[in-house]
Amino acid sequence: MQQTLDWIDWTVLIVTLAVIVGYGTWKTRGSKNVQDYVRGGNSTKWWTIGLSVMATQASAITFLSTTGQAFSDGMGFVQFYFGLPIAMVIICLVFIPIYHRLKVYTAYEFLENRFDLKTRTLTAILFLIQRGLAAGITIFAPAIILSVVLGWNIVTLNIIIGVLVIIYTVSGGTKAVTVTQKQQMFVIFAGMVAALVIIINLIPNEVSFVNAIDIAGATGKMQVLDFSFDLENRYTVWTGLIGGTFLMLSYFGTDQSQVQRYLSGKSMKEMQMGLLFNGLLKVPMQFFILLVGVMVFVFYQFNPSPLNFIDKSTETVLASEYGSEYRALQDKQAELFDMKQRLSLAYSKNENSELKQELFQIDSIEKTYRHKSKVLIKKAIDPEYASKHDALEREVYENNLDLIKNGTFNEKVEELNELSKEAAKDTQTNDRDYMFIRFILNHLPTGLIGLLLAVILSAAMSSTASEINALATITSIDLYGRNLKEDKGETHMVNMTKWFTFGWGIVAIIIACFADLAENLIQLVNIIGSIFYGNVLGIFLLAFFFKHIKGNAVFVGALITQVIVIIGWAFDWMPYLWLNLFGCVVVIVIANLLQKFSKQPI
Repeated sequence: MQQTLDWIDWTVLIVTLAVIVGYGTWKTRGSKNVQDYVRGGNSTKWWTIGLSVMATQASAITFLSTTGQAFSDGMGFVQFYFGLPIAMVIICLVFIPIYHRLKVYTAYEFLENRFDLKTRTLTAILFLIQRGLAAGITIFAPAIILSVVLGWNIVTLNIIIGVLVIIYTVSGGTKAVTVTQKQQMFVIFAGMVAALVIIINLIPNEVSFVNAIDIAGATGKMQVLDFSFDLENRYTVWTGLIGGTFLMLSYFGTDQSQVQRYLSGKSMKEMQMGLLFNGLLKVPMQFFILLVGVMVFVFYQFNPSPLNFIDKSTETVLASEYGSEYRALQDKQAELFDMKQRLSLAYSKNENSELKQELFQIDSIEKTYRHKSKVLIKKAIDPEYASKHDALEREVYENNLDLIKNGTFNEKVEELNELSKEAAKDTQTNDRDYMFIRFILNHLPTGLIGLLLAVILSAAMSSTASEINALATITSIDLYGRNLKEDKGETHMVNMTKWFTFGWGIVAIIIACFADLAENLIQLVNIIGSIFYGNVLGIFLLAFFFKHIKGNAVFVGALITQVIVIIGWAFDWMPYLWLNLFGCVVVIVIANLLQKFSKQPI
């Protein structure tokens, strides 16, 4: 069922966004030279750098997907960020001193100084590809969800978000992005704190916050650390510390959308303090956002929840031939809720292992109901899938003895399981990213709904602004400006950068209009980054630490590596976080081998 906002929520939403856009445009008007427009006049203080860096990374996906991730799987996702503080220290000690000494506008200028123009150009193009795609996704993420929940037109929402970002980013460049991100982070922090307080107050009075944590813990939602070495497990301490460190080194050390944030600092010390501030605050911030998702899970231990949080999909399946099966599943979930509520209250008063085991089992049963609901929705919307699934299901359950005799039973069961998993990834069944927004609209008070919608849109605007600002800078400085045959002057370069900003904003809107949801949006963005980041980081490490390596070896090695990484991702050689380490190591090894057998002098 689509939601109609109260006029108070509309007022809070519109005023919040208008103030941010208006302030950013007014405060940074009139940039006259490239130094002001691209590096913000090198006047940014460390705390502003820290907040800007955080805002760039904290897109709307962070709040919609991370809370949904916690609701489904618990706190374990925070391990993804364990490598971030390590990366911040390394960047402060290695990357920033070099960038500051060379007074570069972009990270890739350094690569031409160290190698050659073609290596600089290749790395810049790799950045433009992956960050251009990500910019579209950061617009699309909140737009698709708001369009489904509120009934707003998806294309209209994409255009609104994109145009708001273009207005102040074209006007003021890097300084506009940085200035507005301070206000956006204030809105984000205020909104999330308010949401957590309200959620806790919505839980029954006899259940304290500590009790709520215990209930979440009983169902495995509070398990933060996983020390296993299972490569099939995406989120462990080791993937966070190793794969996460390489991802964060690449992102914060070589991705212009982040590098541009701290290159605007007043001094090298301000840049370093800004990144260290981010390193200290980012993990607690992600922990807090995940905790909000876990508290929503606890809320639904005492309040009925839908089998699927996408109302439109529920309406579709109920109106289909699978409607009776879905209703039967809803009835089972209703019965389970009565047990879940009673056990949760009992456990909050008397924590014992028997009640804990029962709570865990009930949560497992509910997960199977939710999974089954996704299969039924997929059947309702895809007749070809329904036919294939039903035929395979009949074969497994009706002809199981024959399958056992000919030794194909396990194979058929695995095939059925894979088909069921396919249903969970469909854009119309995968409801993780809808959970938090649906909770906001259904259960939070008037006024706070508008504020949290402003949080989602502010986050989308902050990350998108950083991305199109960086895309325009790379296009202007590394491609257009570097290949100009004569100096056109500061005014020309500023104007061209503004046009490139406008152009990349339009590209981001177009990508958003043709984008599609993945299994989980926050994973999609990180997967895109992981495909490219390891290779780019390896190029920079070659530049820093392998003085005998020359441009030709790096250029050819980077091209070969990118092909290998894409193949590795396509054939699922490893969890995507490990692609960062893999790409980094491969390019370093290949470049060294090529240099060894090259005729290019050392």
